[in-house]
Amino acid sequence: MKKFIAFAAAALLTASVYAGEFADISIKDVKAASESKKAVIIDANGADSYKSGHIPGALSWADIKGDLAAKLPADKSTLIVAYCGNPKCGAYAAAANAAKKLGYTNVKHMSAGIAGWNDAKMPTEAGK
Repeated sequence: MKKFIAFAAAALLTASVYAGEFADISIKDVKAASESKKAVIIDANGADSYKSGHIPGALSWADIKGDLAAKLPADKSTLIVAYCGNPKCGAYAAAANAAKKLGYTNVKHMSAGIAGWNDAKMPTEAGK
């Protein structure tokens, strides 16, 4: 029983650390933000994945990370959404943390990632 409690506590701690500091945003809300163009969406999956299909309007982290400040709007309250492959992928954090470091206050994580987006039959566009 003690081993089970220790395991459960460790799992809970891991889950809370894994959850990260960025609020999750639903696929539905990201779709609405994409359609309204009222958010900056950053795909952190890598260049090949981005080219094969990403959320419409999303920027490729691989392409913008060296010049992020120039790619983001002046309004620091603008919604910034970062995502990567799936709920277990942590690559989004580099983009999210970079935006936060620049002073953006409304940075969120679409934890479902592109896998969840595709599973929900949402539209994608091919990269350049």
